[in-house]
Amino acid sequence: MFGPLVIDIEGYQLTDADEQRIKHPLVGMVILFTRNYQNREQLKSLCDSIHSLKPEILIAVDHEGGRVQRFREGFTQIPAMASLGELYLESKEVALRKAQAIGFVMASELRACGVDLTFAPCLDVDYSRSTIIGHRAFSSNPTAITALAGSLIDGMRQAGMSNCGKHFPGHGWVKADSHLELPVDDRSLEAILESDTFPYRDLGQKLDSVMAAHVLYPQIDTHAAGFSSFWLKTVLREKIQFNGVVFSDDLSMKGAVSQGSVLQRAHAALQAGCDMLIICNDFEATDELLAHLSFTDTQDRERRVNSLMPNGLSPNWEELVNSQSYQLALSLVLD
Repeated sequence: MFGPLVIDIEGYQLTDADEQRIKHPLVGMVILFTRNYQNREQLKSLCDSIHSLKPEILIAVDHEGGRVQRFREGFTQIPAMASLGELYLESKEVALRKAQAIGFVMASELRACGVDLTFAPCLDVDYSRSTIIGHRAFSSNPTAITALAGSLIDGMRQAGMSNCGKHFPGHGWVKADSHLELPVDDRSLEAILESDTFPYRDLGQKLDSVMAAHVLYPQIDTHAAGFSSFWLKTVLREKIQFNGVVFSDDLSMKGAVSQGSVLQRAHAALQAGCDMLIICNDFEATDELLAHLSFTDTQDRERRVNSLMPNGLSPNWEELVNSQSYQLALSLVLD
């Protein structure tokens, strides 16, 4: 069983407490942060120890480029996605080729160190309003976002890595940072469906997973998207016909606390349609969920989560950097 919890760990290597949490049947994924990265050798050793402890577990990271890149020294610096949007205005062909190269370099470097998944691409529309999205967004044009994200995903798949589009249905309009408060988007359903959800509809089965936004849309529902069965079941599953994995955003973020205790948040997210629940930077809350969360798996959910597993064996770092495909892609990234 792939447990529904995505948890974090303390430092550069596993502690006894980390090991006990990871071995719990409710844990299906570990998410890493900058505090878990010292160098590539240490990261590979850490990932090996996690996989040795629980072979079926997935290891993930927020490593999407620009200011959101957890591992820097020793890794290729991935540009902010907005730079691709700017290039797209000059030459669509060049921008799409570079997006694919970025996806391949980003994913292949992570896989060479034992990381299975990065939460990318960001599909939010840039309305020049958000304090937390900004240059993480490809563009203000949903068509350009779809094209660039699709090419990035092609590169990730070339490296054998799945993807995660975020933040559904859209985080780009709101000014507030959901890490610090619950953002409110007062637009109509029609406005959001016309623009923000366009990349999710157009990418279709290219998307392996989606992360829901901790954003409230009061014209549409009284619950934030990650706790809303309307957004996750009626719109995402039924209208858009998405059949991949749905992640909650971090349940410890301030944008989630309006749902009550961490246990209430987790149950609300599961009931709304989330398959995987991220909980990090709060070990007390993690332990509360491990002790008390009620969860029953289904075959459909197990199939969805299993589809996120990496495809094929990954070369080690030396083999990767000496390969022709990597060198060609890297030259495009650095150009």
